[in-house]
Amino acid sequence: MSHQLPDVQATSPEVTVGLSQVGVTGVEKLVKISRNGDRPLVFTAEFEVFVDLPKWRKGADMSRNMEVIDEILEDATREEAYRVEDVCGDAAERLLEKHDYTSRAEVSMSAEFMRREQTPATDRETQHTVDIIASATATEEGTREEIGAKVVGMTVCPCSQGMSAARAKKTLEDLEVDEETITEFLKQVPQPGHSQRGHATLTVEAAGDPEVDLNDVIDIARDAMSARIYNLAKRPDEDHMTYAAHSDAKFVEDCVRSMAEGVVDEFDHLEDDAVITMKQSNDESIHQHNAHAERIVEMATLREEVTGR
Repeated sequence: MSHQLPDVQATSPEVTVGLSQVGVTGVEKLVKISRNGDRPLVFTAEFEVFVDLPKWRKGADMSRNMEVIDEILEDATREEAYRVEDVCGDAAERLLEKHDYTSRAEVSMSAEFMRREQTPATDRETQHTVDIIASATATEEGTREEIGAKVVGMTVCPCSQGMSAARAKKTLEDLEVDEETITEFLKQVPQPGHSQRGHATLTVEAAGDPEVDLNDVIDIARDAMSARIYNLAKRPDEDHMTYAAHSDAKFVEDCVRSMAEGVVDEFDHLEDDAVITMKQSNDESIHQHNAHAERIVEMATLREEVTGR
């Protein structure tokens, strides 16, 4: 004869402290994103799923919770979605409905996304990898969704380049080259500066769906650095990237500010309370440390700072 096992998780804990996140990480699912009649994008995504836990409850029914989570994620990913962040939003809302003791459900997702593109000089087809970031938080007040990406690129240090330009100017003066020619030469031929591999992260969070195109997010982040980089690069492409990067030398701070400008230009339709996260990290080539800058700001404040309105 079977008997019902005690529900230990529903008992009171010895220490009555509530927890902000209880759940699971590393849950992998296939996600399909519709593309207006084209074949859908399919990629393997890794999810993290959490609920909050009140102080009066010992645990979150982890075994049953995992069953619910798996069921919810299966339902959320079974059909094609139009936006990655909607998958997280749907799952978070279902999770909130399933747990009568929680007031907050969070679902986040990360995945690698391959985009096709052409090389800048030889116009050859290639691909580049993007790390997609998506999340959603559901409460009784509503659901907020976030979409974003982390991309890589190239930056050149303006300070290092300035020293090289000063050295070149002095050398040309010693060779008795006239000032006008020196100025034009330095304008036409950017001087060397130490370069870095840059990592740009840009996300947009808003009430409901942020209604931004992931491809636009990716392009803003890539263009905020000194130059884009490519998986395939013939010699003309390498020359193009090197020249482009040295023609637009940027500090790590400049990259974040360029992202800010791109966000306001491209996403001016966003509500004032949309939250923009912009991060730039550069792998330094001549230092043992790396450089980092970031800004997390509401759209109203960012819009005012960039445009003055």
